[in-house]
Amino acid sequence: MRSLALLMLIGLSFPMEWVATACAAPPNLIVILSDDQGRGDYSAFGTADIRTPAIDRLYREGMDLQNFRANCPVCSPTRAALLTGCYPDRVGVPGVIRTHPENSWGRLSPQAVLLPKLLKSAGYHTAIIGKWHLGLKSPDTPNDRGFDTFRGYLGDMMDDYTTHRRHGINYMRRNREEIDPSGHATDLFTNWAVEYLEERARSDQRFFLYLAYNAPHDPVQPPPEWEKRVRERQPGLSAERTRLVALIEHMDAGIGRVLDALDRLDLAGKTLVIFTSDNGGVLKNGANNGPYRGAKQHMYEGGLRVPGVARWPGRIAAGSRSERPVATMDLYPTLCEAAGVKTPSDLDGISILTTLLGRAVPDTSRELYFVRREGGTAYGGKTIEALIRGDWKLLQDSPFGPRELYNLRNDPRETTNLIAKERGIAVDLSAAMSRHIQRGGRVPWQP
Repeated sequence: MRSLALLMLIGLSFPMEWVATACAAPPNLIVILSDDQGRGDYSAFGTADIRTPAIDRLYREGMDLQNFRANCPVCSPTRAALLTGCYPDRVGVPGVIRTHPENSWGRLSPQAVLLPKLLKSAGYHTAIIGKWHLGLKSPDTPNDRGFDTFRGYLGDMMDDYTTHRRHGINYMRRNREEIDPSGHATDLFTNWAVEYLEERARSDQRFFLYLAYNAPHDPVQPPPEWEKRVRERQPGLSAERTRLVALIEHMDAGIGRVLDALDRLDLAGKTLVIFTSDNGGVLKNGANNGPYRGAKQHMYEGGLRVPGVARWPGRIAAGSRSERPVATMDLYPTLCEAAGVKTPSDLDGISILTTLLGRAVPDTSRELYFVRREGGTAYGGKTIEALIRGDWKLLQDSPFGPRELYNLRNDPRETTNLIAKERGIAVDLSAAMSRHIQRGGRVPWQP
C-alpha cells in the first residue's frame, strides 16, 4: 500500500472504489449453489407463489446478475465449469458423471487446476459442503482435488433426502470417511455449513466455502411440515408445485441460517457471497423458469438461465443490477481476482469483479458455448450444443434434430427460428461452434 499512497501523493488519481478495494483485505468467499432451481423460482423475481426471504435478502443487499447462465443444462458439467473456469468439455466433463460406467459421460481431467487448490496457495482454508458430483472415488474426490474439508455427498442425486442412498450405495462422506447421518439432507448441509463458519470464525485464516445443496433436485421431498405450510397458504397450487415450493423454501431457510451466522460471527462484511443454480428447473416438477422456453436438459434459455446474485457489503452496491452476460465458469477468475490470486492463462471464464464493484468495463463481447453429452435413445452418446454471439444464438437441442437460430434481443423467448432467413449468420456461428467442439474433443472424458 506504500506504493499506492506514493502514487496518489504525486498526483495520479484512482477511482475511489478501486482505492477502497485495494486497501481492503481479500474477502472470505462463499459460493452457494442450488440444484435445478428455475430462473423464476424465488420471490424477488416477482414470483407470487413462493417466499424466499434469504435469497431475496442477497438480491436486496447485493448485485442482481440478470443475464446469468449455467454452463450446461445439467449438473456435473456446470459444477466442473465452476471449479475450473473452463468449458466443461475442456476439462473432461461434457455430461453427467454417474454410478454405472455405461451411463456415465465424463471424468474430471487430472490436469485441471481446481479453484480450491489456487486459493490454498494464497492462504485460504477451503471446504465443500453438500453435493460434489464430479467423481465417486479416489483420485476424483474433493480432498484429492484441493479441498481441505468435505462434508457431503459424492453422487449425482439421492433416491431419498432422508436415507441419502443412490442405487443402494451410501455416498455420504466426512472427508474420506463414509458416514451415515440422520436427517433431511438440506438440514444436514445447512448445519454443517454453520458449524464450519463457527470454526473459521475462531481463526484469522481466510476461507472459501462451496455450499452445494441438492435441493430442489428430484425426488422433490420437502419436510412434511414445510409442505403443509405451503398447501395451507396456497390451496390452489398443484401437488407438484406445492412440493417444489416447499422444498425451495426449506432450502432458503437454510441459506438464511448461513447468512445469520455470518452476521452473528462478525463475518458478513468480510465475505463475498455468490448464489446461483447449476441449471434450469424441471417443468414436470412444477418449476418456474421465468419467461424462457425450455427447462433442465435443454439448450433453450429455460435450461440455461438461472438466478445469479453477489453480495459483498461495503464493496458491492446494495440493490444494484448488471446486464453483463455471465456464465458459471466466470466465478473462478472472479473469486481468484478478489483473493489476489493469479489464474492459469488458458481459462475460458473471465473475471466480473470490476462489474461487481460498479466500475465501467470495456466491451467484453464474447462467444458463449454450451455442450451436453448423454446416452439413451434420445442422445445415443452424442452431444447437443448451443453458441451465443452478441444477440444471436445457434442451438441443436437434439443430436438427431436440425439446428435453430434465434435473435435473443428481439426474441428472448426463442419463438421464431430464423435459420432459413439468416443463412450467413447461421454459417458463421456453425463454424465457430465446430471450433469449440474440436477443442473439447482433445480432452478424454472417460476413465
